[in-house]
Amino acid sequence: MDKIFDVIILGAGPAGLAAGLYAGRSRLSVLIIEKGQDGGQIAITDEIENYPGQIVEGESGPSLIARMTQQAEKFGAERVSDTIKKVDLSGEVKVLKSEQDVYRAKNVIIASGANASPIGCVGEEEFRGKGVSYCATCDANFFTDMEVYVVGGGDSAVEEAMYLTKFARKVTVIHRRNELRAAKSIQERAFQNPKLFFMWDSVVQEVYGEDILSGMIVRNVKTGELTKVEADPEDGMFGLFGFVGTKPNSAMFAGIVDMDERGYIRTDEDMHTSVPGVYAAGDIRIKSLRQVVTAAADGAIAAVQIERSLSDYV
Repeated sequence: MDKIFDVIILGAGPAGLAAGLYAGRSRLSVLIIEKGQDGGQIAITDEIENYPGQIVEGESGPSLIARMTQQAEKFGAERVSDTIKKVDLSGEVKVLKSEQDVYRAKNVIIASGANASPIGCVGEEEFRGKGVSYCATCDANFFTDMEVYVVGGGDSAVEEAMYLTKFARKVTVIHRRNELRAAKSIQERAFQNPKLFFMWDSVVQEVYGEDILSGMIVRNVKTGELTKVEADPEDGMFGLFGFVGTKPNSAMFAGIVDMDERGYIRTDEDMHTSVPGVYAAGDIRIKSLRQVVTAAADGAIAAVQIERSLSDYV
């Protein structure tokens, strides 16, 4: 592709699509490159409740993303489905190469997101968004007055488990060791929570159900004993939250832009990375809250910064 775009956006999740919308509306030439389906992690979310302005009667991840995609396209954002293999971000014109083509732009927004590390049990993919979740802030309300299980033992897992106790009637942490890895201050609060319980030396081996999650098999890693966990008949289902870590999709940019030890990209509040003309937005950057609303805000900020830089005003 010979055209030099004002901005190329890598990723068509909420951050990338919001960036495309704002950049296109500012009359910039925009190309959004997405290797899979639009939406990222929320593409597999059956129900969304906390995005401002959503359809109150019922909103799914795919329906919200479909409208975001239409908005970006309305304002002229071009689209291509491709997988970038190599980048050169050092010059004034950034070069991105796939196996089929070469793309060039004056600016790049990295919005390729992050993925929750899987629990690693049989049936997990089948029940993602149907009982299996990786975001308590997103999905806790769906399990009000139900039983919920949390896999993990670090800071995030225990903090999210305590958050879930505000909604669920009982929360059980499943941890493969006999003690938590979370900070002692977090553990102290967790052990004092009357709604929080623990299954030690255990891993989830399999999850099952018909249309929704209703059962799982838990294995004791020391004895090999298998325990079958079934949903309360009145509930018909339970929640299983995985908090065993997340992995940003940033490997291609290692050594090019500054990152933390986990691979999340460092930016300032205006989404600038350490490389001029390169921005990061959404779950791939270091931030305190990873939600659709914050991803969209990141994308908008990055696009506005680019428009201002190309217009020679601040």
